[in-house]
Amino acid sequence: MEIKAIQNEIIDEFSMFDEWDERYQYVIDLGRSLPLIDEQYKTDDNIIKGCQSKVWLHAEQDNGNIVFTADSDAILTKGLIAIMIRVFSNQKPQAILEATTDFVDEIGLKEHLSATRANGLVSMIKQIKLYALAYSAKN
Repeated sequence: MEIKAIQNEIIDEFSMFDEWDERYQYVIDLGRSLPLIDEQYKTDDNIIKGCQSKVWLHAEQDNGNIVFTADSDAILTKGLIAIMIRVFSNQKPQAILEATTDFVDEIGLKEHLSATRANGLVSMIKQIKLYALAYSAKN
């Protein structure tokens, strides 16, 4: 599925909730469903800089697509990285680099997160794009 289609799915899912508390709970639930990163990748090298919580992000290429796995020591942050992985995992590097992240604003994430969590979300997106750039350069 293309990135834009996945983003639209997420926008539709979040639009089902009237209250931000419900959306917040949904983000937490998404974090609980995040496939766990292999323990060998929970290293300092894989920690996303700029996040208040510890967030580990690992990327590898599979048939030209980048596959991301991640984990966090904070349940809300785990939900945020779960959303990013859902959008960007199993995509071509160029598609990741060209993708916008307007959907984050559309679902109201940035405006309802603390400043440090919002910065962490930006750092997650930046790291995902850096992996895409590195794999794009390799090919």
